[in-house]
Amino acid sequence: MNCCVVGGGPAGMMLGYLLARAGVEVTVIEKHADFFRDFRGDTIHPATIDLMAELGLLEEFMALPHTEVPELSIGVDGKVYGLVDFSRLPTRCRFMAFMPQWDFLTFLAEKAKQYPNFHLSMSSEATDLLWRGDTVTGVRLGDRSITADLTVACDGRFSVLRETSGLPVREFPMPVDVLWFRVPRRLGATPTLGYLGGGQIVLAIDRGEYWQCGAIIGKGTMGQVREAGLDAFRDSIAGAAPFLAEPLATLVDWEQVKLLSVRANRLQRWYCPGLLCIGDAAHAMSPVGAAGVNYAIADAVATANALVTPLRTGTLTTADLHRVQRRRAPAVRTAQTLQRQQTANLVRLAGSRPPLGLIRAIDKLPPVKHLLGRLIGLGIRREHIRFEQA
Repeated sequence: MNCCVVGGGPAGMMLGYLLARAGVEVTVIEKHADFFRDFRGDTIHPATIDLMAELGLLEEFMALPHTEVPELSIGVDGKVYGLVDFSRLPTRCRFMAFMPQWDFLTFLAEKAKQYPNFHLSMSSEATDLLWRGDTVTGVRLGDRSITADLTVACDGRFSVLRETSGLPVREFPMPVDVLWFRVPRRLGATPTLGYLGGGQIVLAIDRGEYWQCGAIIGKGTMGQVREAGLDAFRDSIAGAAPFLAEPLATLVDWEQVKLLSVRANRLQRWYCPGLLCIGDAAHAMSPVGAAGVNYAIADAVATANALVTPLRTGTLTTADLHRVQRRRAPAVRTAQTLQRQQTANLVRLAGSRPPLGLIRAIDKLPPVKHLLGRLIGLGIRREHIRFEQA
C-alpha cells in the first residue's frame, strides 16, 4: 500500500522519513519551494533529540547549527530567572536545542531521499481530496492528482484537507495574537521563555545574524497597536527586553511586522476512510510553551508505529487510524488545557506587574524546575520508535 503525506513541516517530514525507512511507498507534498518560513518554531525538545538517537542519527543531527539550553529562563525588567531545568531528564541529551527549523526539515528530507520508495514533491499545493464514495483515495494538486491508499494531512493549523474532509472540529477561543519581526543580532542573550516588562511580553529566537522576535498582543488589537505608532511599539519591546533597544532602530516600517493569528482547535475525529489528520491539522497548538513541534513529531512517530505493519501487509483499515487518535488524543487534550491556562496567565501578566515573588521562588526551588523540565522536555506522552527498518 502507498501513502501520500500532505505538508512538509515537522509532522509531515518525520512521518515521510519513518515510512520510507520502514519500506512503505510514500510521497510528501509541500506547497512551498523550500522550508524557509519566519513563523516556524526552532525548539527541538529532549524527547525529540532522543528519537534521533533511536534512529541512529544523533551524531549527524547534533552537527547541525544549534544552541544547547539546559535551563530555560524568563527575563523580568532586565533580570533573568531560571524556571525550567532539563538536567535531570532520563534522556541522552539533557537540554533543549534551538535549531532553525528549516535545517531540521532539510536534514529529514535528505535522510529520507536515501530510500528509493520516498518521493518529495515541492511547489505542489493540495487543493482538494479525491473520493470514491465515502473513502478518500488521494489528493488533487491543481490540474493533476495523486492517488494513495492512505492520505495523511499534515498541512498545518489552516489545513485545507481538514476543511474539505468535513471532519468536525472544536475551536478554542484564544485571547492573544503575536506580532512577528526580526532585528539584527548584535548582543548575546540567553534563550528564554520570554521577556516581561512594561506591560509587554516578548519572545526572541536566536537565528544567528538576527533575532526573530514575537510580541504578544491582545486578539484582534493589531489596529490599535499600529495606531499608537511604531515608536510606541519599539519602546514597549525595549521595555521588556532592554538588550533589543539598539537593534530595534532597524524596525522602520510596519511592513516589517507580520501578524501571526494564534489559533487553537482539535478535531473530534482525526480520520475517515483513507484519511488521517495529525499535528496541527488535527490539533492546532498555541505557541505558548513551544509545544507544537514536539507534539507534531510525537504524532508522526505514533502514526508510523501503528500503521507500518498494515501498510506493509496491505491490511490497513479505519480501525488502524482510530488507534492513532486513541493513542495521541489524551496527551493532546491535556497539553491544550495546560496551554489555555498558560495563555490566560500571559494575558494577566501583560496587564499587570509580573509576580516576581513567585518567579523568584521557582528560581530557588530545583524540584519545581525539574518537574517543569520534565513536563516541557518530554511532553505528556513520550513516543519511541517501535517498528523495524525494512
